[in-house]
Amino acid sequence: MHFTARMTCCLALAIALSGCSDFSMPTFNMPSLPGIHKFDVQQGNVLTQDMVDKLKPGMTKSQVRFIMGTPLLADTFNQNRWDYYYSLEPAKGEEVRERVAIFFDNDQLVGFRGDFIPSNNQPDEPEEPEESPESEKSPES
Repeated sequence: MHFTARMTCCLALAIALSGCSDFSMPTFNMPSLPGIHKFDVQQGNVLTQDMVDKLKPGMTKSQVRFIMGTPLLADTFNQNRWDYYYSLEPAKGEEVRERVAIFFDNDQLVGFRGDFIPSNNQPDEPEEPEESPESEKSPES
């Protein structure tokens, strides 16, 4: 029994002192293997600026689904929010992640937020000419 206790103490002391040593394991780099092919991994709905530009307040859910596709996440407890997510992990290059959350009220689009901002590339509506102050005067004066 004394032997087991002594052996345990010596082993614990050796482990504790080995942490103080200056010895480090040699490092080496794994050579890269030529000819390994990695695939581009796409997940979710493809989202484009053109799709977001087509969204207008007051659109119905079916109109939004026609433009954006079926939402990736449709919460069963909050049916007034649809989430669209797109992820691309190319074999070479940086990962791309895009998100859009769309909000409805009474089955009408009220707004959205995410990685896309609606652009103002729509043609300007013609403005009605303003009436001159002279034409507003009554003939009685």
